[in-house]
Amino acid sequence: MNIFECHNYEDLSKKAADIIAETVRQKPDAVLGLATGGTPEGVYRELVRLHKTEGLSFKNITTINLDEYAGISSEDPNSYHHYMNTHLFQHIDSEKNRHFLPDGKAEDVEAECERYDRLIDSLGGADIQLLGIGQNGHIGFNEPGTSFKSRTHSVELNEQTRQANARYFPSIDDVPKKAITMGIETILSSKRIVLIASGKSKAAAVKTLLDGKISEECPASALHLHPHVSVLIDKEAASLRH
Repeated sequence: MNIFECHNYEDLSKKAADIIAETVRQKPDAVLGLATGGTPEGVYRELVRLHKTEGLSFKNITTINLDEYAGISSEDPNSYHHYMNTHLFQHIDSEKNRHFLPDGKAEDVEAECERYDRLIDSLGGADIQLLGIGQNGHIGFNEPGTSFKSRTHSVELNEQTRQANARYFPSIDDVPKKAITMGIETILSSKRIVLIASGKSKAAAVKTLLDGKISEECPASALHLHPHVSVLIDKEAASLRH
């Protein structure tokens, strides 16, 4: 696990985007594993800039997203489909039919989880997977206690996670209670992983991750089992390390 302490959020975002961009340059048909939430927004802004000003092309890449809320449509402004279109897809030259996210409106959720996992397997897993980390150490929507052997599955979102996401919704009552997420084993099938963390609210989770104890109580600690992980943190997220 390689740890990079960045000066600030902008520096972190640029470094993460540079790693992804280098993957795309080396392998123009790469499979990019993507994340949502507040932290990756700067990464996507930088990737869009690289596309528009430096000609970075995404024309042949495929994208697979970590997760999607259950019960809301892809057109819903709070869906991760909408998030990805807003922050990245509509600004670059990637092909729409190569953007893959779980179907939050699937009638048979278990069948959708199996379908999505088979899709990821058929693509050979992500060449590079971008991750954030939750305040409780979750990656994707894999909450504490999730098996490291988990594949794509449906989850009940715990209250802390729903409260953290409530800022995107009119009220806490509107935050979905379930989601579909890649499992930890699915995430670990990626060839390379880049985890980003910014701000004091993530400092405790970062400290737990970097302390090195591997436990299902900190889902992100599974990353210690992967041979090619980069952790990028800004000074605030690193504030409890020293």
